[in-house]
Amino acid sequence: MSARHLLGIAELEVADIERLLRLTDSFVEVGRRRMPKVPALQGRTVTWLFYESSTRTRLSFEQAAKRLSADTLNFSVPTSSVNKGESLRDTVATIEAMGVDAIVVRHASSGVPHQVARWVSGSVINAGDGWHEHPTQALLDCYTIRDHLGGLDGLHIAIVGDINHSRVARSDVWAFTKLGAEVTLVAPPTLLPPSVEGWPVRVDHDLDAVLPTVDVVYLLRMQRERMLEALLPSLREYTACYGLTRRRVDLLRDKAIVMHPGPMNRGVEIAADVADLPRSVVIDQVRNGVAVRMAVLYDLLGSGADLSRDLPGRDAR
Repeated sequence: MSARHLLGIAELEVADIERLLRLTDSFVEVGRRRMPKVPALQGRTVTWLFYESSTRTRLSFEQAAKRLSADTLNFSVPTSSVNKGESLRDTVATIEAMGVDAIVVRHASSGVPHQVARWVSGSVINAGDGWHEHPTQALLDCYTIRDHLGGLDGLHIAIVGDINHSRVARSDVWAFTKLGAEVTLVAPPTLLPPSVEGWPVRVDHDLDAVLPTVDVVYLLRMQRERMLEALLPSLREYTACYGLTRRRVDLLRDKAIVMHPGPMNRGVEIAADVADLPRSVVIDQVRNGVAVRMAVLYDLLGSGADLSRDLPGRDAR
């Protein structure tokens, strides 16, 4: 992991991921306190540069920064000078001139956070770039699996759905396999990348055959906003072949869990009643997202590994 940035999972070492998961343990404990706030990043300033819509990622980064006592600059692209034709370069220069320490970037084009990192002296965190990566989502997914199943080593995880357009799938594949899991991609051929050469995965098209063998089934929504052509006859046909229905849940092992990065399209990739089953850990993913993003911000902007001085009263409630 760069000392200054978090741009992708592919660039991280296993030790980097494990360190961030251990840091997350501390911030989960902070979140359980009556006053879930610590002065770890007091005097630091964090802003977000989101050129795409977001609910979970945007709000959890804001919550994470505030719980660490960082100052925040709220930047809204729709109400900014971007609508007057201001370039990305000039927008970033303006933000940096205000003295920010970290910029959280989401953009529809792959590689934008990497470019922003070359322009600024502060830290850059990739909150999703095109079809490329979404590293903090992968970290919170790893943390959630570890929390429920004890770890990832030796697990079999199926990632199901629109793999081709999913930055979450790409980051998860790298994170899961680095931590020792076996990953199978399950999708119709039209929703797979043109090539998965170099991906440490298996590919299958038969969801019913895969489900009895997995410990985690990770569902992806159909990203119709990124599709430039019709890739399926209909959503109804997709649901019939690849939707996680209650009948398909019965194929899972007793302790297998169901995950989804959100937003969910209930009735398409996941049945409404399945989304609310005890084995569905979607809400846990959201909850863990705050602690994971606290860990990332602290790792980049904090005073190092000595949590004792940055998290006073760690046993307080």
